[in-house]
Amino acid sequence: MKTDEQILEELRKASLGLFCMSESDYPFELVRWDGPAEITPEFLLSVTGEPAEAPIEEREFDTFMGRYPGLAQVLKVNLSDIKVYKVGRINIPVYVVGRSPQGNWLGVSTRVVET
Repeated sequence: MKTDEQILEELRKASLGLFCMSESDYPFELVRWDGPAEITPEFLLSVTGEPAEAPIEEREFDTFMGRYPGLAQVLKVNLSDIKVYKVGRINIPVYVVGRSPQGNWLGVSTRVVET
């Protein structure tokens, strides 16, 4: 069984040099959330700093990650219960996270600009 650190290193390598393309291009960054049993809207708002009325959307993994097959594969092989969340409006944080074997939420984040 891989440790969280080993999985994060694989994610780092798989996301190196990748950019999420929208109206602006943003790199992928590593995410590690220790502790929360479930990801709630309140948790996502606290992580992003978005206002309480900010919209939260859950997106389909394969649709969002389709342009990044190598990174998608690393996520699928190492994590379970993978979710994609978009939080906010216009300059939108996106989190692609799943549960590690150690029980933490790991993955990547980026931003998309939608005007």
